[in-house]
Amino acid sequence: MYARRISMHLKPNSVPELTRKLNMEVIPLLRKQAGFQDEITFIGNDGKEAFAISLWDRKENAETYSKQGYPEVTKLLAPVLDGTVKVETYEVSNSTFHKLSAAA
Repeated sequence: MYARRISMHLKPNSVPELTRKLNMEVIPLLRKQAGFQDEITFIGNDGKEAFAISLWDRKENAETYSKQGYPEVTKLLAPVLDGTVKVETYEVSNSTFHKLSAAA
């Protein structure tokens, strides 16, 4: 499994709009992507910071999304973002939810 971590600075008072956009626009788009497994979004207590983790079955599918689907997501979220989004990628070591464990 493969993960993409997106770190975002949010505009003031934009958490409700971010949540709406994620539920109504971004997640439906993600569900159409080959290999998409899950999306988890975290909002900081002050509502100024957020990060999202998307999980993918394979690195290749995450990379395809990065090139083909992610540009649309950045446009959808632009009204609530303040500054540049940071993207990091990871191999998933374990997940109790997805019943994965690290290789011995």
